[in-house]
Amino acid sequence: MEARDAELKKELDATLHARKELGEEYESALVDSFLEKVEQRLDGAVDRRVRRQLAEQQMVVARGSRAPQGSSDSWGERFGFGIVSLVLAIPLSAIGGAVADLPGLLIAWTGIVGVNVVQAARHTPNIFGRRKNKSESDWEE
Repeated sequence: MEARDAELKKELDATLHARKELGEEYESALVDSFLEKVEQRLDGAVDRRVRRQLAEQQMVVARGSRAPQGSSDSWGERFGFGIVSLVLAIPLSAIGGAVADLPGLLIAWTGIVGVNVVQAARHTPNIFGRRKNKSESDWEE
């Protein structure tokens, strides 16, 4: 990384030296040229990072492991979803209760609970238990 920084510093020094020699009328062209070189370096760095992360994810999938760290199955996302659904439950309850009394309130809460159940099942497939094989039965020794 330091080699690339030194190379970029040389480019900047050359651009500044050229600006002194050529004058202010070429300043915008020189700045544009330098910025284009910086942008190419940034694009290259981003491309390398994206390729590395994709390769890491493919390795995890190929090994049959769980999703890589930082995936959408994080505790914070689930917690945030629960908080947001409770906050939205207040106006939904008020609207449902005001418009259709108890049936409206029940429908609103059925929807709230349903959305949370689907979210929980999506992130934790075995949340509602799993079927046991015959060999795992409690009745057989």
